Amino acid sequence: MYHFFSYMARMKHIKRWGLMRNTREENIQEHSLQTAMIAHALALIKNRVYGGCVDAERALALAVYHETGEVITGDLATPIKYFNPEIKTAYKQIERLAEEKLVDMLPDVLRPDYEALILDREADAELYAIVKAADKICAYLKCVEELSAGNSEFAKAKKAIEKAIRQMERPEVDYFMKTFVPSFELTLDEMG
Repeated sequence: MYHFFSYMARMKHIKRWGLMRNTREENIQEHSLQTAMIAHALALIKNRVYGGCVDAERALALAVYHETGEVITGDLATPIKYFNPEIKTAYKQIERLAEEKLVDMLPDVLRPDYEALILDREADAELYAIVKAADKICAYLKCVEELSAGNSEFAKAKKAIEKAIRQMERPEVDYFMKTFVPSFELTLDEMG
């Protein structure tokens, strides 16, 4: 008996944005799906608009599993995770151990495939950078959603995340932000 997918199913129980009041809670399972969709789009934009040559489907798969370790560790709030270099390093080690434990919950025949998705991020450095950009865009979109619902608690986070996105200097990210993000501030009727 192997427990990997049973653990993955628990992603729906891990809440994000734990230190902030949310008008609507978000879990890492739905966050991972949104990140996967946006990572896929970023890869396609990179290829089709900017002449890149990256594997969009691989970016999608990497994004699906980018929060895997959090089914064991939970979602540590960003201000805590990055409070100082020692905490950041220690938390990265804890995340890695959690990811290794999860990969060990697979049959030997499947383990290499999931190791490549969960543990071997250096081999896919460019794609993982796209996943991180998608992850940041998702955080920005959460802020937009909360602000649209009247929750001003996300105003400072939105500004900080927007600055971080601009500093990425990734044309596919800029394209996505200009082309798709403005509609997130509209109501369904306004999108018509």
